[in-house]
Amino acid sequence: MAVVTSLTACAPAAQVPSGSEASADFLVFYADGKRQETLGAIGRAGGSAVRTEERLGYVLARGAGERFAAALDDDPAVVGVSSDRKIGYASASPALPGTASAFPDASAREGAVKGREPLASRQWDMRMIGADKANATLPGSKKVLVGVIDTGIDGNHPDIAPNFERALSRNFVTDRPNDKHGETLDGPCEAAGCKDPVDRDDDGHGTHVASTIASPLNGVGVAGVAPGVRLVNIRAGQDSGFFFLKPSLDALTYAADIGVDVVNMSYYVDPWLFNCTANKADSARERSEQRAIITGMQRALNYARGKGVTLISALGNGATDLGRPEVDKDSPGYPRGDERVRRIDNSCLNVPAESKGVISISAVGPSGRKSIYSDYGVEQTDLAAPGGDALDGKGASPTRSILAAAPESALRANDKIDKNGKPKTNEVVRDCSKGTCSYYQYLDGTSMAAPHATGVAALLISRFGKPGKGGLTLSPATVEKLLNKSATPKACPTPRAYVYQVYGEEATHTCEGGKDKNGFYGRGIVNALNATTVKR
Repeated sequence: MAVVTSLTACAPAAQVPSGSEASADFLVFYADGKRQETLGAIGRAGGSAVRTEERLGYVLARGAGERFAAALDDDPAVVGVSSDRKIGYASASPALPGTASAFPDASAREGAVKGREPLASRQWDMRMIGADKANATLPGSKKVLVGVIDTGIDGNHPDIAPNFERALSRNFVTDRPNDKHGETLDGPCEAAGCKDPVDRDDDGHGTHVASTIASPLNGVGVAGVAPGVRLVNIRAGQDSGFFFLKPSLDALTYAADIGVDVVNMSYYVDPWLFNCTANKADSARERSEQRAIITGMQRALNYARGKGVTLISALGNGATDLGRPEVDKDSPGYPRGDERVRRIDNSCLNVPAESKGVISISAVGPSGRKSIYSDYGVEQTDLAAPGGDALDGKGASPTRSILAAAPESALRANDKIDKNGKPKTNEVVRDCSKGTCSYYQYLDGTSMAAPHATGVAALLISRFGKPGKGGLTLSPATVEKLLNKSATPKACPTPRAYVYQVYGEEATHTCEGGKDKNGFYGRGIVNALNATTVKR
């Protein structure tokens, strides 16, 4: 979701290093009431202002590369400077391969249930939260808009198209074939100007998320948690799954301005998995960069929440107690290969999962245990939802992961279906029930858990929302209260130090807190069926 932020303030022009450097664009965040002073600092540093974004308090400025940002390092008017580079990735992982051969077409499946979607028997996740039963009485209202801030949505997928809001969808990114080292990033551009249309998803992550939220009841494939609501693609992620800060900020402000009710954010903003404001292991420039990420995103989140947008995020897939993080091996994550090992502590934040006003979701497997990969923490986990866990049982099986829609083009590009369209891996399922074939894939991740919570939020807004801009509206505080109230409480395991078996090795995660709020499950596992009857 974005552009890199580097919190550098200003130095006078005389201190700018000499020598030529290609100009680049930067987001220069200014302190409250310091817009004019910041414009002056930009000029003294040899740069120029392109435009000012007063809603979030930053100036889009152009200057001589990193030297320009460094020249702003000490100016008291400047909170941070963000360069326009890749800084994050979608927090999802493919299901672990099992030993079975590729699944047959859904038309040859066993155990299909009359009156339900063709692949419903594979959706253990929907049964866990009662969504299969909730669909009958509360499918969700067309007046509810759900924004998917991700890698895009395949708006032509047969199991998404009926609920896809093409006119409101936007793509805030431009694909980058290569990174700054010349290594492949997004690959060859598929569209003129490297700007994909709003109904395309070359990664597949955003389509999977959207499908879990709102695949319709149309006799094709699967059903989402809220099959009657509308989906808006608000793309902020590259084909490669990386994100820029600027598209993320643009996505959040756009969602707020068009009246989106709830957004799903299944990713983190980087290059820093953990953003530390005063880590001695980082340089002054790196610390300022991380302060800027925290500041810029919090402003955008505050703006959206202030406009009535409920904010839901994946918690993360690092199998880490976010209240006691110790080591970050994944930062800075862009360009690939720049990562290093650094010591961190609880002052360091995963953004947006640990940002204020965000509802963060941990993942559970089909047995109801916290998924082996899911981050946790009594401070950070708000709720839990099915995210899949291929290792939750004997051996590994993708059927314990989450099944949702996949773009055919992405599957072909990744060699997961053959030239005739037949799946080549047990992670992919094809449904040709209505003649036209559609595809689905199993994925694991807190990325897959968050959209279950987003779908339940959409159901609650459908029930309790009042007429607002273009549809229904319900305050984020009320939505959060109802999500908590309708969730199924789940206590920590006994003993609290839960031991996971991972291919013959052990990993221990310790759950803190009580049944009403704990580090594994927060206030409980979201429940769509309870959302149909919960009282305000």
